[in-house]
Amino acid sequence: MKILAVCRGSAETLPGKKYKTGINKVPVTGPVMVDAYGIVGDAICNGDHHGGEEQAIYIEGAETLDWWAEELGRPLEPGTFGENLVISGIDNRRIAVGDRFIAADVVLEVTSTRIPCATFAAKMGDPKFPRRYMKAARAGAYARVLAGGMLETGQAVEYRPFAGDRITMPDLMATYGRKLHGAERDRYLATPLHAKLRAFLTD
Repeated sequence: MKILAVCRGSAETLPGKKYKTGINKVPVTGPVMVDAYGIVGDAICNGDHHGGEEQAIYIEGAETLDWWAEELGRPLEPGTFGENLVISGIDNRRIAVGDRFIAADVVLEVTSTRIPCATFAAKMGDPKFPRRYMKAARAGAYARVLAGGMLETGQAVEYRPFAGDRITMPDLMATYGRKLHGAERDRYLATPLHAKLRAFLTD
């Protein structure tokens, strides 16, 4: 595996919207610094739902973006889905909470999946796209930064799957907004899940 693109966004207003968003990501050349809050200089405009230490980096697998390009009938430039990293050799459906992606000194740990919102729909120019995205169940992954450092396109990536019971991105999408109980809840809580989701499950 390797990094095919590193993407960073600026605060912009999408057509038909009044608020600013950092979803418009574009590939950068050269190395970028990654700290506990993600790529330094990447715009995060809605801290209630985006960014923070639990969602510091958004990852898309190249295999999934290739699938979407075919599905949509057009090429997808890196950053189209608002991702920070495009990584080769990975299908989003295989990613699970607790999986780690390691590139040089940087260590990322998956915490949760992407749930599409109105901003994403506006970015894609299709109000029905969130429903289509949920149905496809190929969402990308948010990760926390366990160790920061420098990232750049072309770097080799080591993939370390979570050793415990795997909660995949499709699993998270299928159970989004549901209160889990018993063994199913215990499976989720045995992973290094996003803190807000963990709190929701234990409330």
